[in-house]
Amino acid sequence: MAYALLGCTWLIMKTEGDLQKAMHNLARPLALAILVVMGIVSLWTPLAHQDIADRWFSMPNLFWFMPVPALVLLTLYGLFKAVERNAHYTPFLLTLVLIFLGYSGLGISLWPNIVPPSISIWDAASPPQSQGFILVGTLFIIPLILGYTFWSYYVFRGKVTHEDGYH
Repeated sequence: MAYALLGCTWLIMKTEGDLQKAMHNLARPLALAILVVMGIVSLWTPLAHQDIADRWFSMPNLFWFMPVPALVLLTLYGLFKAVERNAHYTPFLLTLVLIFLGYSGLGISLWPNIVPPSISIWDAASPPQSQGFILVGTLFIIPLILGYTFWSYYVFRGKVTHEDGYH
């Protein structure tokens, strides 16, 4: 669902005409489907794992975790309004925010366990020597990936019009 909504809003941002109109019509049902899926995961997680339910609904944590679902609803509202007014860039940006919030909520729920309920992030981590080797490699490769990504976004900037085609 997330990839479908991302693709839909990407096409809203990058196209015009009939395809853009079709994607505007498709964005609302996809966003509602995302809301349903997020709701199912949000209900299933504390019901399946008592320690997560205790963490979510204990009194100081409740105030710290409550902004995530509130921001999800606010983002969905903004997405619906952006689609309603036929915005071009806002739906894609709000979809990115929505997916970030979904992963944030999942991360908050499972932290520090990578595999619930017993394997923590520290138990799953590789030895420090391996992490150091990976860090050095990452310091070289991430700038290349970011540079290529920025360059490709620059090359493919703007909208694809019917007249442009692929020729």
